[in-house]
Amino acid sequence: MQLQPQLKANIQKMGFVSPTEIQDKTFDKLVEGANLIGIANTGTGKTGAFLIPILENLLRNNDDRFQSLIIVPTRELALQVYDEFKKLSEGLKLRAACYIGGTNVEKDVRSLNNYFDLIIGTPGRLLDLRNRGSLKTNRFEVLVLDEFDKMLDMGFIRDIRELISGMKQRKQTLLFSATKDPKQQTIINEIVKNPFIAEIHSGDQSSKNVEQDIIRVEEGQDKFKLLLDLLENPDFDRVILFTETKHLANRLAKKLNGAGVKSDQIHGNKSQNYRVNALEKFKNGTIRILVATDVAARGIDISNVSLVVNYQLPKDFDTYIHRVGRTGRAGKTGMAYTFVD
Repeated sequence: MQLQPQLKANIQKMGFVSPTEIQDKTFDKLVEGANLIGIANTGTGKTGAFLIPILENLLRNNDDRFQSLIIVPTRELALQVYDEFKKLSEGLKLRAACYIGGTNVEKDVRSLNNYFDLIIGTPGRLLDLRNRGSLKTNRFEVLVLDEFDKMLDMGFIRDIRELISGMKQRKQTLLFSATKDPKQQTIINEIVKNPFIAEIHSGDQSSKNVEQDIIRVEEGQDKFKLLLDLLENPDFDRVILFTETKHLANRLAKKLNGAGVKSDQIHGNKSQNYRVNALEKFKNGTIRILVATDVAARGIDISNVSLVVNYQLPKDFDTYIHRVGRTGRAGKTGMAYTFVD
């Protein structure tokens, strides 16, 4: 990658010495302005795959600044992208803002009086700000749609279409999806014209770094006791425990704390501040177990997760891949257990 010196230094400061496969395959074309469809899972460096060329182009074209709109499905992923922007842009005099549900919308409206090079957000809040007249979508030249498949699953396609309809200055579109679903192709063709396609077989890649096994729960066995037995292994010091329901997430976190295993939970019924605080406690080691539902865990990018536990079976294989991909990231190894009743 031919990078501006400060941007390169920031990447190295983050501990990266070489680009990931998705970054290596796409950087040159994205800097040249190509449209992209990227098929890649989380944990493959796709956030850097779109942020790094955007920042590089901003630095190369300092006299001809442009604005980028980055749309993601969940609050956690939006905050994750914003956090990565801050690390990559240190000392570069570039500005970004993050707009998500569960925060003060009036504060967002006021902040949009300022100029931002990048705006990151979830579809509902971005559309709200556009409808209030605060977010001027006609100013954006670059559009990024991250985890597009998840946004479709969550019913955001109408919001996305409305936001895109006002982007009269759009010159470049980058669309990332974890899965390649023929049913989505008509919508994708409508949004991205003449794209360069980069497909990273991330499911295979993540499983290569993750040892996976099942724990059978025989009739009459205490499933929670089996979980505690598993957690007796001191090597499992940072664990994400997946459930299908918010109610079970609450109950498991309470039972784990009662058993002396420091835990917290994130799911859709928790406030944004609560979820951010829980993630921070998990990152800094204050808690050992993070109990999560699938939507709340989307976009979690925490290094050194030693174990993923599927306490309940995921609804499909793609969800399983997303869960398992929380560990074994960036070339490190991890472990995943799935309870089978």
